[in-house]
Amino acid sequence: MSTVLGIDIGGSGVKGAPVDLDKGEFAADRFRIDTPQPATPEAVVDVVGQIIEHFAEAIGDAPVGITVPAPVRHGKIPMMANLDDSWEGLEAEKFFEDKLGRNVTIVNDADAAGLAEVQYGAAKGTEGVVILTTLGTGIGTAIINDGILLPNTELGHIEVDGHDAETRAATSVKEAKDLSWSEWAERLQRYYETMEMLFWPDLFVVGGGVSKKHAKFLPLLELDTPIVPAQLQNKAGIIGAAWLAEQRKH
Repeated sequence: MSTVLGIDIGGSGVKGAPVDLDKGEFAADRFRIDTPQPATPEAVVDVVGQIIEHFAEAIGDAPVGITVPAPVRHGKIPMMANLDDSWEGLEAEKFFEDKLGRNVTIVNDADAAGLAEVQYGAAKGTEGVVILTTLGTGIGTAIINDGILLPNTELGHIEVDGHDAETRAATSVKEAKDLSWSEWAERLQRYYETMEMLFWPDLFVVGGGVSKKHAKFLPLLELDTPIVPAQLQNKAGIIGAAWLAEQRKH
């Protein structure tokens, strides 16, 4: 059995768990530490080190997969919205490897969730193009074709009817405007049919906290592409990061 540690760095918490990659499940309970403020790379790597230490016995010298709320280009962070500005331009993979003394893979959080759903969750066994969307404060996206990730897509920002899509269709907009499920579904309909026209995917997977209430809005959408709720919920990022770290061992 291969057990690899996945860590999810978010704006409020840094969470980690060892992942049984045969099953796509946590091998131990998740461990969480509040995100330090300010969330500089130096402060965050210290917290990541504490999480690694917490699980040291379970993971041995296995690689570590880490998600960040930012694009990751060949291990480098070109811009950062939710953590300290000092992340911008950071050679993050090298920085973490040097500080932690082990193999590290850094991946965008939505991309990690998408990989997890393809390997173990709602998209398992789907051939062709899978688009995962996470509906929340904004709209995060991941595109995977036959298991291969197209990294760092920001398709929450495509223009739909003259608007940045996530400013009309994110869960936060539903809550701020007190939209009914059917009113919100009309906005989601325009978003997903535009995505359908541009990418012709084989499957949409819908994640984010609101996906637990998928029965209230997914049946209202009329699309040619099947659309299903994510299965792994808030475990997806950690599982996907661990899976990718194992794939990329170097």
